[in-house]
This record gives sequence, C-alpha cells and structure tokens, in this order.
Amino acid sequence: MQLLDGKLCSEKIRKEIKKEVEAIVAKGGRPPHLAAVLVGNDGASENYVAFKVKDCAEVGFDSTTIRLKDTISEQELLNKINELNNDEKIDGFIVQLPIPKHINESNIILAIDSKKDVDGFCPENVGNLALGLPTYISATPNGIMELLRRYDIETEGKHCVVLGRSNIVGTPIAVLMSRNSTPGNATVTIAHSRTANLKELCLSADILIVAIGKTEFVTADMVKGGAVVIDVGQTRVPDDSKKAGFRNVGDVDFENVKEKCSYITYVTGGVGPMTRASLLQNTLKAYQRG
Repeated sequence: MQLLDGKLCSEKIRKEIKKEVEAIVAKGGRPPHLAAVLVGNDGASENYVAFKVKDCAEVGFDSTTIRLKDTISEQELLNKINELNNDEKIDGFIVQLPIPKHINESNIILAIDSKKDVDGFCPENVGNLALGLPTYISATPNGIMELLRRYDIETEGKHCVVLGRSNIVGTPIAVLMSRNSTPGNATVTIAHSRTANLKELCLSADILIVAIGKTEFVTADMVKGGAVVIDVGQTRVPDDSKKAGFRNVGDVDFENVKEKCSYITYVTGGVGPMTRASLLQNTLKAYQRG
C-alpha cells in the first residue's frame, strides 16, 4: 500500500505557482488576486478561508476576505457579487459554502461571472467541462485528477466507481475520468445511496472515488484487492483524546481498507490540500486570461 500524499503534491504545485508569480512581478505585472466572501460565522468555513488566505500569501497572490453577517439579505449578497464581478483588481472569487438557509444558493452561483468563477460551479463552466472545452474545473475533482497524474496512476481501461453524485464532486469527476485523456479513458459508474448491490459494485472497482458524506461508509469487504481508493469525505467527530476535542474521519474506514489497496488517500493529507492547490491554479488561470 502506498499513500497518495496530497500534502506533498500540493506543496510542489504551490512552488510552481510561486515561481510563475515571481516571473510576472519581475516583469512589472501585478500579482493575481483572489477574494473570498464569507457569510456568517461557520467554524469550518472560517478555517477553510483562513487556509486559502495562507496559501495566497505563500505563492505571492493578493487576497481579500469579505465578511458578511448571517442576517444579510439575498439581494445584498447579490449586490456584493455584482461589485466583485466588476472589480478589475479581482481576478477570481469564491462565495464560501454553506450560506445561510434564507438565501437561495443557486441564485448566488448563477450571479457569479463565469470568468471569475474559480470554484467552477456556474452553469457555463460546468457545461464547458461536460463538453471538454477550456474552463475552470471545480477544485476537488481537479485536485483528484492532478493527484492521479502526479503519481502516474494507470486509469485507461480501468473500471472507476464514483460513490456520490454531487454537482461539486461526484458528477464532474465522473466526466473527467471518462474523457479521452490522461488520466482518464476509464469506464465510469456513478453509484449512490440508492444503488442496488452497492457492495458488489464497489468490489468491481479498480479505482474507487468516495464522496458520499457518510463516515467510514466504505469498509474493507467493499474493496477489491489492489484497488486505488480516493477518499473525499471529511467529517469532524467528537474525540476527547484529542486536544481539539474532535478528529477528522473520512468516508472510508482507512485503517482496515488500507491493507487491501495499492494506493489510498488519508483524510487529512489527501484530497483536501489538493483542492486548495487547485483553487490557486484556477486563480492564476483567471489572471492569465485577463
């Protein structure tokens, strides 16, 4: 078994981006600029945005965090998005999810200019992804593909089972893995909580990508020997033995599944760091597109 080390790969990507930014600045250009809109005081969202600010500083990006009260109206948030759409100093921006329930999430996503949608969530970018056209690929699927690429994982002709069908992870990664590309050229099956014979289907997977949002859902008896397992899930569960009072658990029972795999990600150093690195890649791309 070999760990797919997202932390190590993301460090390499950040160094590559930093070198590009240094070259831009040396020629008299301004650094790329990423903005993040944070609505309310969700603890996990606060942490995610803090990491993004740290990542920007490391690679030489400018960054702006826009904090808004959770009582903000939908129209007020839409007005802020319109400001960012028209701010020439901002290359790309994200609205950190989740947002308060009184705001329609779809309306917010639809309002973001596709040229600045570095999360890759808006319909134009999703449509371009499906058609194989140049676009911003949402950060988590892009991070997974980059991880497979950098570890030279053979995907052509393999059976890839994607467990989870979200618009953010499951559906786009299924499209990417089925493309005529490297990595790609896999035969892809999307499975979910209502899939019949789920255990047997997972056992047929050469590559198993798990993004179902249920802690330790995939157990050792669901994984074929020698399979590649990518765990996208991350949930905080109480743990008094930890200083923070909790530990992060994935959608895969890592300790028991790892013995059967050829490659596997670990919950805190796998997909998460690659997602953050992909957001930086998209922001640099937005800057270069102008």
